[in-house]
Amino acid sequence: MNKLKEKVAIVTGGAMGIGKATAIRFAEEGAKVVIWDINEEKGKALADELDGLFFKVNTTDLSACEAAAKAAADACGQIDILINNAGITRDATMKKMSTDQWQQVIDVNLTGVFNCTKAVLPYMLEREYGRIVSAASVVAHNGNFGQTNYVATKAGVIGMTKVWAKEFGRKGITANAVAPGFIGTEMVLTIPEKVIDMLKQKTPVPRLGEPSEIAAAYAFLASDEAAFINGAVLNVDGGVTL
Repeated sequence: MNKLKEKVAIVTGGAMGIGKATAIRFAEEGAKVVIWDINEEKGKALADELDGLFFKVNTTDLSACEAAAKAAADACGQIDILINNAGITRDATMKKMSTDQWQQVIDVNLTGVFNCTKAVLPYMLEREYGRIVSAASVVAHNGNFGQTNYVATKAGVIGMTKVWAKEFGRKGITANAVAPGFIGTEMVLTIPEKVIDMLKQKTPVPRLGEPSEIAAAYAFLASDEAAFINGAVLNVDGGVTL
């Protein structure tokens, strides 16, 4: 533990699921955790529990991200780590997908990642140090039925990560992505049991992943142990992409 001692880490979508597990893991590793989420009740409760900070932030709004980044930097003196974890799904086949379903997912999963990185970057550039880790997905590699919008955003996140790795590396800032497989979040556990069983059967390690296992990958890439890892996509999927 203490991999992230004296570091300040922003976790978007940190109130629930993988984001919550990440906030908890980072606090255990010694980081000062700053949670950005639209769920004020759960986000504030978790931040209080972790002796961290909470800001209600809609990541689709660049000005809101910039204001929250400034408030975090003013309160903590620095921003070392950004975990671009917030995301949504609005699944439908291409034939049935509405423009609203398309745009909502693009706005949160792709533009939101751009906005958060844009807002935090000046503070990292000032200190010539930073770790940016963004949530991709295994579906970015192989596609997934009924997820044109979601797959497009996650493939886009991988592309942006590689660009940022080239642009920021010389300034002491690394950019990497984690591509989770099928993880046992609240959202996944609401789908029918027979579908969950099918997902398990597709995975060489035949189970759902735990949110804490994604949090562990985030923690590694955010640490100084990963200082020479830049532009990578780490699949945490039990081998489902093999």
